[in-house]
Amino acid sequence: MRLIDYFDRGADLYPERHCLHDGTQGWTYREVRGQTHRVANGLLAMGLGRGSKAAVYSPNHAMAYACLLGIVRAGVTWAPVNARNALEENLYILNNTDVEVLFYHSSFEAYLPRIREACPRITGFICIDTPSFDGWLAAQKELAPDLPDAPDDVAFLASSGGTTGRPKGVQITNGNIETMNSIFWACMPVKSPPVHLMVAPMTHAAGVCSFPLLPFGGTNIFMGTADPGGILAAIEKHKVTHVYMPPTLIYMLLAHPDVAKYDYSSLQHLVYASAPMSVDKLIEAVKVFGPVLTQTYGQAEACMICTFFSPADHVAALESNNRHRLASCGKVSPLVRLEVMDDHGKLLPRGQRGEIVVRGNLVMKGYYNNVEATAEASAFGWHHTGDIGVIDEDGFVYIVDRKKDMIISGGFNVFPGEVEQVLWSHPAVQDCAVIGVPDEKWGEAVKAVVELKPGMTVEADELIRLAKEKLGGVKAPKTVDFVATLPRSPVGKVLKKTLREPYWVGHERKI
Repeated sequence: MRLIDYFDRGADLYPERHCLHDGTQGWTYREVRGQTHRVANGLLAMGLGRGSKAAVYSPNHAMAYACLLGIVRAGVTWAPVNARNALEENLYILNNTDVEVLFYHSSFEAYLPRIREACPRITGFICIDTPSFDGWLAAQKELAPDLPDAPDDVAFLASSGGTTGRPKGVQITNGNIETMNSIFWACMPVKSPPVHLMVAPMTHAAGVCSFPLLPFGGTNIFMGTADPGGILAAIEKHKVTHVYMPPTLIYMLLAHPDVAKYDYSSLQHLVYASAPMSVDKLIEAVKVFGPVLTQTYGQAEACMICTFFSPADHVAALESNNRHRLASCGKVSPLVRLEVMDDHGKLLPRGQRGEIVVRGNLVMKGYYNNVEATAEASAFGWHHTGDIGVIDEDGFVYIVDRKKDMIISGGFNVFPGEVEQVLWSHPAVQDCAVIGVPDEKWGEAVKAVVELKPGMTVEADELIRLAKEKLGGVKAPKTVDFVATLPRSPVGKVLKKTLREPYWVGHERKI
């Protein structure tokens, strides 16, 4: 099936149910279906077709979502562009994915001269939130052609994280989406017409989470900003059943003074992913939001659900007082093979650490126009995630850290994630990142960069002592820096590369 087919099933079964809602106004599946047909016909009339690329440059917005559905209805490949990225990064993405038509929100009107200059391949510019867009839609035919179902066709070109270099175009096919949806339904059966709160950018995991809900008449509530108080209120107001958030945003919700004020009983799945989560804050989140915390592990190259840690798994770990289990990202999901591999291509037994590798129809077709990177990522016949992990005897997977984030101090391997878990447990710590900095004696020294909760203080020595008590002197930070806000990517990942750079100026190693 194509991505648009899941939407059409929802439109067939729930034509009068709201598909899109901006908090005050809603659009039914019947209305959105009409919009997608007209968008598709508009693109076809402009000469685009199978293999062409189109993008939507917009914050989370109902019409932006309708346009992405129209793009895939036309058989055109959607190239997601995160509105929270810096303009220069998005210019690179637009060029790297060969985008020809750009739908954009009026808030980015001032960017158009720069985009036209830097991206000459783009010949069509369509603003989605002005009366001219309504006129453009009205001028298109009502019914778009029904295109063949081609499992290997690229539905969208996701961008890799770009936290260690330039983002690469990740080719996600119709078959990849079908596999991801199937895993979602197996792990999180949809019990009722769902209500999905689109808080994180729709161009990433939050958007992917919405696709499996479309056949069941899912309503997508769009929030333009990630305001913690607004999110908490929206869950109660709209009786939200599903929401995806990175851990950093959950921390902000937990720290909000009104967090105990609202009713969260409608929630079925509060999905967290994209980065490790503090075990202490996870326990607090279960107490606040109920037994709905759900973790998935994946990446742009292997859509979202390589492993699954269910609400029941969370509850079982809490009831058995198994804190260690809460640091897991769950068990391998259906339709995926996941193993741990050494640097020579040997699969390792349970309990041994190595790089997490995966196989199956969830894995991307390859990187767009990048044969070298594709070959490197698929060495030994497995997709290499770049994550160091271990699988225990019960089949639970633990992500130790990013392979490139590992610190080698005095010949010992230090995985920042272990240290971060300890520092997160301190009541004054909102968030933290542990990095390696140059050191004449140790080669690399462990440094913690800490963001404190509003109004709270703690001395560096206290955090260092805490880490020494829990982990020993080798893994404990030698120094602690305090910052008002940690640098984060547009999807909420802490940018350790940005933190490391100033310390490595003038040194041979620059990572």
